[in-house]
Amino acid sequence: MQNRLIAEEVSYNVKEMKVEHDKLYSNLNVEQQRVYDSVINNVNSKKGGIFFVHRSGGCGKTFLWKTLIFHLRSEKKIVLHVASSGIAAVLLPGGRTTHSRFLIPLDSDEYTIAGICHGTDIAELLQYTSLIIWDEAPMQNRYAFESIDRCFRDIMSAIDSSNCYKPFGGITMVFGGDFRQILHVVPKGTRADIVNIAFNRSKLWIFCELHILKQNMRLHAGNSEAENKEIEKFSNWVLDIGNGKLPNLNSDSPECDADIEIPEEFLVHADTDPIDEIIKVTYPNLLENFRSSQYLKEKAILTPTNVVVDDINTRVLDKLPGKTYTYISTDVIIDPPSGDDDVEASIPVEYLNSLNMSGIPKHNLVLKEGSVVMLLRNLSQINGLSNGTRMIVKKCNKNTVECQILCGGHVGTTHLIPRIYMVPSDKKWPVQFTRRQLPLQICFAMTINKSQGQSLETVGLYLPTSIFTHGQLYVVVSRVTSNKGLHILICSERGGTTNITKNIVYEEVLYNLQYVNVLIG
Repeated sequence: MQNRLIAEEVSYNVKEMKVEHDKLYSNLNVEQQRVYDSVINNVNSKKGGIFFVHRSGGCGKTFLWKTLIFHLRSEKKIVLHVASSGIAAVLLPGGRTTHSRFLIPLDSDEYTIAGICHGTDIAELLQYTSLIIWDEAPMQNRYAFESIDRCFRDIMSAIDSSNCYKPFGGITMVFGGDFRQILHVVPKGTRADIVNIAFNRSKLWIFCELHILKQNMRLHAGNSEAENKEIEKFSNWVLDIGNGKLPNLNSDSPECDADIEIPEEFLVHADTDPIDEIIKVTYPNLLENFRSSQYLKEKAILTPTNVVVDDINTRVLDKLPGKTYTYISTDVIIDPPSGDDDVEASIPVEYLNSLNMSGIPKHNLVLKEGSVVMLLRNLSQINGLSNGTRMIVKKCNKNTVECQILCGGHVGTTHLIPRIYMVPSDKKWPVQFTRRQLPLQICFAMTINKSQGQSLETVGLYLPTSIFTHGQLYVVVSRVTSNKGLHILICSERGGTTNITKNIVYEEVLYNLQYVNVLIG
């Protein structure tokens, strides 16, 4: 009898999958067709292989994924779609985050192995799987891929002992992403630490067949010649930022940490209140439109740090009319150190309440109906409730909040978000504690890192301080679908605003792309 997971993966309507595939397939460009043929031939031959599709924004990566998925599912084959971030996972049907799907340890190293055991439903599902698509792969550290590789070799060797010698146990793997974007975050890590932990420094990288998508699908999409020239100019500028090719205005700074000039067309100037100005530019006519899902889902303010994010979100929330609802958390110390009976007495609950940290909601969560929020935990990925999902608050109840999803494959659906228990993953605190709170934070503004994987029509970049790691500026400018939607406000150290900012690019990450079987259209 098939287990539950296999039944879910073969429950798709074959005829519908075939119709959807045929519509998409007819619109593949030459580069996408090359990837499609290579992957499908590899799946049909059952010899296993690793592919990496490197692309920039607008090159039709999601379009390609859907074509592959619909083709194989129309043949009743199993395709697993996973992503390194929750927001990228919900863009395609059946998407899951890699950690939840494959049980990857949060603190992976060169010795860890994913927690999939023989005889479980997920192990049996893998043995029937024809293809795994892993999106936003560069966001993950190389040890996660290696732990999955060791696990898959073990699971697949139960079918054929020779599979233990094949990468990923002989399952065809397609990875996608852009190494110009932000890489895996290494707390207090140096440039060398970040580069060394990237996927293309893994021992698995030599087995990858690399395909580079360069054709911008936004060009010639019913646009005029003038519009195409404008799109091409903007796309080339974005790529120059990602590749670190713009002129360095400061000869004393290293090339990886260049001072670059932002064109005037993207700049926002403010002499007195820069936060208020970036809010006005990003959310014009806010009070007339703040209850519109279409208006809110297309816009966001991005900034490097959580402290500034909180300031902006508080300012926007204060502008909105309506009743304010405050949700108070319950914070409790868990597993106090043995032999220290006074630890709970020495650390008052007020201290726990005061702690604000990334990935954990505040002790005092202030909401209004109509405000934009972001989900901080994976609640139900099947229903689109993943870490990073943006939603609009429709109704504030006593112990729950009714929210409508703004993005992804489940846009428009409404869900009740309850209080849950959350334990901070950061080890720097003196004791471990649990916080029971709604897993939400206000999200008119978000950090640059959190925006990765999202597409927006209007982005306001607020830089009271400079960006601080590889790919952050590139991520911001590649979030927007056109140059008209990008607005950048850079605060000057001397007061007012400026047109100069830093662009950090670790070029050795990009050089490493050549040490594989490169296929360029």
